[in-house]
Amino acid sequence: MANYKDIKGFHVQSLSSDPVSTQAEAGTWASGGDVNTARYAGQGSGTQTAGLATGGFLGPGSASALNESYNGTAFTEVSDLNTARGQSFQAGSSTACITGGGGLGGPSSTANAEVWNGASWTEVNNLNESRAGIKGAGTSTAALGFSGFPGSGPRSAKTEKWNGTSWTEVNDLNQLRQDGGGLGVQTAALAVGGNIPPLTAVTEQWNGTSWTEVNDLNAANYYQGNSGLVTAALNFSGSTPGSPNSFAGTELWNGTSWTEIGDLSTGRFGVLPASSGTTLASLAASGKTTAVTTSTEEFTAPSSFAKKNEGQVYYNSSSTNAFKVTATSVPTGTWASSNNMNSKRRNCAAFGTQTASVAAGSGPPDTSNTEEYDGSSWTEVTNMPTALGSNMGAGVLTSGLSFGGALNTPTASTDKAETYEYDGTNWTDGTDLNQARHAGAGMGASQSAAMCAGGHSPNYSNTEIYNGTSWTEVSELNQGRQLLCGVGTTTAALAIGGDPKPLPTQSESWDGTSWTGQGALAVNVYANAGFGTSTLAIACGGLPPGSDTSANMRSAQYWNGSSWTEVSEMATSRASAQGTGTGPAGLAFGGYNPANAPDYDADANKTEEWGGLTIVNKTITVS
Repeated sequence: MANYKDIKGFHVQSLSSDPVSTQAEAGTWASGGDVNTARYAGQGSGTQTAGLATGGFLGPGSASALNESYNGTAFTEVSDLNTARGQSFQAGSSTACITGGGGLGGPSSTANAEVWNGASWTEVNNLNESRAGIKGAGTSTAALGFSGFPGSGPRSAKTEKWNGTSWTEVNDLNQLRQDGGGLGVQTAALAVGGNIPPLTAVTEQWNGTSWTEVNDLNAANYYQGNSGLVTAALNFSGSTPGSPNSFAGTELWNGTSWTEIGDLSTGRFGVLPASSGTTLASLAASGKTTAVTTSTEEFTAPSSFAKKNEGQVYYNSSSTNAFKVTATSVPTGTWASSNNMNSKRRNCAAFGTQTASVAAGSGPPDTSNTEEYDGSSWTEVTNMPTALGSNMGAGVLTSGLSFGGALNTPTASTDKAETYEYDGTNWTDGTDLNQARHAGAGMGASQSAAMCAGGHSPNYSNTEIYNGTSWTEVSELNQGRQLLCGVGTTTAALAIGGDPKPLPTQSESWDGTSWTGQGALAVNVYANAGFGTSTLAIACGGLPPGSDTSANMRSAQYWNGSSWTEVSEMATSRASAQGTGTGPAGLAFGGYNPANAPDYDADANKTEEWGGLTIVNKTITVS
């Protein structure tokens, strides 16, 4: 968010609509030619200007064999199927396609398959498994059929491949389902949503050999329409939980994730997607709203559009009449696993960015071991002069610090005040802290501008700033704490979480002179990790107050400069982990998990990256 003063001097465009990332995102639905006979849960193939709408149900228990051809303007009845069916799949074009499986209007299903040559249907070899709610992808001579309901027992994960003559069973889906979506070609397809039950948002991608789960739909649904390829696809309409359950939503797949875009004008499920081909120029024909309808809608993307660019400032002149800016949306971020560290560690010094980080020390047991991360993997480098645990860090790869820490013995911890400077290659001695401590927070951008706050010592509130030569004590924290994390610089920082538990003031901000309490975290934790700035931070992992269980240890929460919000969880539960990063992108690594007893450190070498961020349009405060 920005203030009006922040855009003084910018060239501000007047736009009739908000910028978008792609032409598809700017696409809209408009009315097309009606089908001649209303039905739902049918199947379709072809393109928006040359499609087929085939089969379906006229009403409960009434399967249809009707087949209609679309020319971009109107539907015409052509030769019927040999077997009336709904809930089947169809793949190919308007002149060459295959239909297989489906429901017969009652509890029974079929394995029957038929091929269309542009004039008539011919029965070919059956699927190996009879099932309704089957979906598929491909062409009349190279198709996939997957998922469905055999009629008894659980839903099906079975996948079959058609070679133009016969069906062969190949590797199953990971998720059982029926009446989901299917799109793509035989060697690269998506299986989208469906009914387990309950309804699911799970998306799986086929690579020609096996299925892999990818990012979910934003809204779980079934009986939907689809078009496109694994690199660019649409999922539209369907049925969702609750009432009314006819759905108007549309989601765009960009090859990685789904984004909600413009809705259909009328919610419906069981559309006959007469354009279920390889383009995004889609067709949603017929289907059921509160009743079965004949109406059709066409999706078309504009030839030109206002492209979304980070930092772009504009004025929306038509709807909101507001100044806006395009900015990174942190809550949309996701975690992705990366390569493990060479050594397991917790409570260590850490500094740097997502693509250039340092981890040094650990305890127990204490170590001098140091590793560098390059955005992909960890490499062992020069050791610190002294083995330390629970030490703190600040700076970047080529100008970093380790300070404080402890030497752990079987019976006690000995707090340390040592400071070591790292130049990207070697460690050298720096000036000691004024107050020895361990398990505090380190902040700062370099060796000559670093901060240490809190920690286990005689005074848990103590704060010191390093200028490259010496440490100076400054204003203390309002709430003394240890096992906290810190982000930011010596003039704008944030101290987050910590022990004693529960903390009445769970985070505090530093303005270069004093600390100010900022209230409650979204998830109250201590022994947490974090990265970012005083106005944009991620805190992750940690232990909940009052226990040392694994509850909330995967949690992640976002600080927007005024409040905390939960975001996507990490894959690994961890406490006393470390975080590095100075912006929306960051890294979490190391840490222990009490639930892994007796090997608390079983996952203490695991690394996760925070990214997958999207750009959104945000309203600017005008004052």
